[in-house]
Amino acid sequence: MKPSQVGPSLSRIVKCLVSWDSQVRNCYSVDASSYILKPQVVAFPRNESDVVKIIKFAKKHCIHVTPRGAGAGLVGSALGRGIILDMRYLDKIRLGVDHVKVGSGVFKGRLDKILQKQGRFIGPDPSIGPYCTIGGMIGTNASGIHSLKYGSMIDNLIQVRMVNSSGTVTKIPGNHNFKGIINKIHSSGDMSFPKVSKNSCGYRIDKISSEKDLHKLIAGSEGTLGIITSAKLRTYISPKNIFLYIIHYKTLLEAVRNVPKIIELKPSAVEIVDSNITKHIKINVPSHTGCLLFVEFDKMIQSSRKNIYKITSGRIIKVESNKDKIKKIWNFRNSALAYSLQSLAKNETMPNLIEDAVVPVKRLPLLLRMLDIISKKYGFKMIIYGHAGNGNLHVMSILKQKDVRLIKKIATEFFLGVISIGGSISGEHGDGLARSEFVKMQYDKKTYDVFKHIKKEFDPKNILNPGKIISTQSTVTRNLKI
Repeated sequence: MKPSQVGPSLSRIVKCLVSWDSQVRNCYSVDASSYILKPQVVAFPRNESDVVKIIKFAKKHCIHVTPRGAGAGLVGSALGRGIILDMRYLDKIRLGVDHVKVGSGVFKGRLDKILQKQGRFIGPDPSIGPYCTIGGMIGTNASGIHSLKYGSMIDNLIQVRMVNSSGTVTKIPGNHNFKGIINKIHSSGDMSFPKVSKNSCGYRIDKISSEKDLHKLIAGSEGTLGIITSAKLRTYISPKNIFLYIIHYKTLLEAVRNVPKIIELKPSAVEIVDSNITKHIKINVPSHTGCLLFVEFDKMIQSSRKNIYKITSGRIIKVESNKDKIKKIWNFRNSALAYSLQSLAKNETMPNLIEDAVVPVKRLPLLLRMLDIISKKYGFKMIIYGHAGNGNLHVMSILKQKDVRLIKKIATEFFLGVISIGGSISGEHGDGLARSEFVKMQYDKKTYDVFKHIKKEFDPKNILNPGKIISTQSTVTRNLKI
């Protein structure tokens, strides 16, 4: 089928809006990443039936399909050349006692307000939280500030309902037979997974011991195994009391050396921001601040208060217990990416490429040393912030020259370094266009072969968001906006 025929043909078989207008396609050719990729068609399914019809159409004509939530991803997971599915209208919410059933198009901000009235919340809380959708969060295995205590989406997912590549509605776990995939995973023996607290690189087969765990395979799958229409998520009772400590350090290195001792106190969050970010925070910060560490406790508050003063080598400059004020402070932390963009000069660029590495917490000093060596070698500046308690740092690289060869060299050397110290190239943002070609670098051949087998079983015609996670070509610098 000719590209010009896709839109008109699809619009005749579904009742939902289908657009092939050039301006609409241009709008959906970008997301929050550094890439641009123009689709043939954008469809806005109103219900699961629309998704089924679209997938069957795509399968018949071998057209690629890419699901999209809010387009808030940083690695290009929601970009594709075929049909883009904007899932915003699949937005139903059903509350349970200790869980919630939500459509994939539900915005987290809306869900938060509803759950707050019930005195509950969901664990994962990305910095872009109010503006991202549940489907997108599952697709990238999102986590956020409180993942140290409450985990990533993979740890909070109870069940997934999705449309597979044949256009069949599937519940996982459910009554479908996936014994072949389970046997393939188990027969492969030990897998080469990094020992880190969060990981969004590849398919998370390390989390699957039986068919009851198979829904965890969908977390972080970026729409490559099926189109998520709804999900069942665990909810938690909102904590009665919270204490937040802001600790000043002269250097990032001093701060990360302190983190292993701090997490022994079981905090709910340990976050770090460097001096590029601290200047935007509206609290009194010493002029010689190298970074700030934010440490929050929502249990064992009294004992934690005694111990935090004993073990920190930094200076505690603020202690806050008012929930509204704590929320405002976290909003400053959540604006770190926006503050990073404000630091750019006219002749500088900041591609989102090496911004999501995670390593064992005790190896954070090694990660910082490696970054210092690479940045000096290639002559770029860095802004660093992120989830220190998880060993997950967001590194924004500021380049003076728009040289794609330089970008690939930096990415390759950095990812090799992360892997060499036992880390993962993606902690919570996924692989997308930026990192999929490096997945086979992180895992051994046996593990990567299982990934390919899973993709083939779920999507034999390779129509679901192809090129993401399983990649046969280099995409890290292809279609960059810079």
